[in-house]
Amino acid sequence: MAWKILLPQEIMSEGRKLLEDAGHTIIMGRGFETEDVLADMKEHQPDAMIVRITPITREVIESNPNLKVIVRHGAGFDALDVKACHDNGVQTLYAPVANSTSVAETALLLIFEMSRNVTVLHKTWVQDYYKAKLKVHKTTLNGKTLGIVGCGNIGSRVAMRALALEMNVLCYDPYKPAKDFPDGVEVVRDLDRIFRESDYVSLHAPNTPVTHDMVDMARLKTMKPTAFLINTARGGLVVEEDLYEACKTGVIAGAGLDAIRQEPVDPNNPLLTLDNVIIYPHIGGNTVEAAHRASYFAAMGVQEVYEGKTPTWPIHDIDYNTAPTYTDTKKPDKKPAGMFDF
Repeated sequence: MAWKILLPQEIMSEGRKLLEDAGHTIIMGRGFETEDVLADMKEHQPDAMIVRITPITREVIESNPNLKVIVRHGAGFDALDVKACHDNGVQTLYAPVANSTSVAETALLLIFEMSRNVTVLHKTWVQDYYKAKLKVHKTTLNGKTLGIVGCGNIGSRVAMRALALEMNVLCYDPYKPAKDFPDGVEVVRDLDRIFRESDYVSLHAPNTPVTHDMVDMARLKTMKPTAFLINTARGGLVVEEDLYEACKTGVIAGAGLDAIRQEPVDPNNPLLTLDNVIIYPHIGGNTVEAAHRASYFAAMGVQEVYEGKTPTWPIHDIDYNTAPTYTDTKKPDKKPAGMFDF
């Protein structure tokens, strides 16, 4: 017997076709908010759900005893109460590689924009062409050091692209053995060194009890005053009040953000007033190509569970306080091709 599958938000045609061809009934949700999903759960009692942006709470999960699987349409799943799912026998899946490339490109875009002081240029060049051209501070990426915090699917892609830009790349990820990091990077086990030595620090870690608020004023003060913070991961990693003060007072040179604490953004967020901070509306994973892949992979996950197969991308319960960590290191064999010493 086929399933009823709730879509709080629409998915792309490939995913929908896979489910419909298998005979499942698609239920379009009534809205994006958690209370909308809760109402749909109670009314329709679906067997499965593919969720994109709606926070899914324990109340939602426990409102439907018929629920068998929830798939997160993308890589991040901190808005899904995974423990509540597993407590109630609901399988949890995600699509961790679907948008990795697009998020990596977004991190690089922010790095480029910060290096060229794009916000100030945009505000200046029409009124004062020569000031924008000759006096607005701009830097190159060649020879600069990029520190990556979290070297999974996304962080690894950022690292490889930064190496192609002839940057020095330091990577920190305590849960990954050195042999699994991209060739050409230096594996660093001291998080403080990442912040102390990097010209750009790019965050690619999940929001966990270990990483929550990891970037506070104390850590920002260890960075170079010429350095930039890049966050395309989760807003919970950064203490925003501290970041505002650090960017405003010159503790660091600025920040490029695709993730903040409150989304949609509060119009009164003081970070919006700073010329050395760029904020995107969490669009890193929202390219057309990424959406097509995520929709197909999410639908594939539902179908795998329906057929009794072992799903390709399950979400596991991880206690990051006790998870195994590694201390081995690795240095690059040589400088990136074309690196200049002058």
